[in-house]
Amino acid sequence: MKVRLGRPDLSRRTGLFDLPEAGAGPGPSVTFLGVSTLLVRDGDSAVMTDGFFSRPSLTAVGLRRIAPDPARIDAALARAGVATLDALLPVHTHFDHAMDSAAVALRTGARLVGGASTANIGRGGGLPEDRIVRAVPGEPLAYGPFTLTPVESRHCPPDRFPGDIDAPVTPPVRVSAYRCGEAWSLLLRHTGGASALIQGSAGFVPGALAGHSADVAYLGVGQLGSRDDDYIRTYWHETVGAVGARRAVLIHWDDFFRPLDKPLRALPRPADDLDTTMRVLGGLAAEQGVSLHFPTLWRREDPWAGLA
Repeated sequence: MKVRLGRPDLSRRTGLFDLPEAGAGPGPSVTFLGVSTLLVRDGDSAVMTDGFFSRPSLTAVGLRRIAPDPARIDAALARAGVATLDALLPVHTHFDHAMDSAAVALRTGARLVGGASTANIGRGGGLPEDRIVRAVPGEPLAYGPFTLTPVESRHCPPDRFPGDIDAPVTPPVRVSAYRCGEAWSLLLRHTGGASALIQGSAGFVPGALAGHSADVAYLGVGQLGSRDDDYIRTYWHETVGAVGARRAVLIHWDDFFRPLDKPLRALPRPADDLDTTMRVLGGLAAEQGVSLHFPTLWRREDPWAGLA
């Protein structure tokens, strides 16, 4: 079979970057900050997934030791209007999710929430022990009006750096130091009634989300386009279908070796193929009456608008 090269063209998808902009009211909003970093806030409280802003180049990741970039972190937090966070939860601990987590938590006063691997990233980054919260699968955690429930999940195969992080990670380190650790499906609920599933990686544990519900699913699709159609369909059913979401927002499709001050572009083939992902997910969404969208970088959006 011929291997496709090149990069999917995002200009073909411009009509799907159409989530409603958040209004000035007290309800929650979501701001997409690249990969699986999502800022969810309501004016009084704020939580974030991942907090990855350094985005080192492919050359740096492949040939050198990597470390958080303070200037890029500060610039991203300033542009997003983030001064404080109640909690920061990496969806797993690969570098493109968790490398900056300790630095962001230190800057914002956040509790760093996760498993043993996340805790070791926090310790290696100088985060005090009382700011590290060990998550237990299925047990809700309350932060202001937000309730976060982590559910056990898996990384999309192949996982290039599997296993747990069993000692503090003190940058600079090789990329292989950021092993996957615990992977989570994150269920978020706001006291106002808004609910969301945040699925940062295109992996799943069969049946893990049964019995849970969410109106919106933020669906990680990194590497999904390199899997066969049956896998893609099963992933949709185990996430969007399992929680009964009526709107799916695709994340983790952008080339994370490119800094955030440049326009986002899709991951290149053959590492991923967003066109394949969209062909399969677009058909499933149309069949099931689920609206399908991309988020717009930096914009405060209301993914619950119109889902009365």
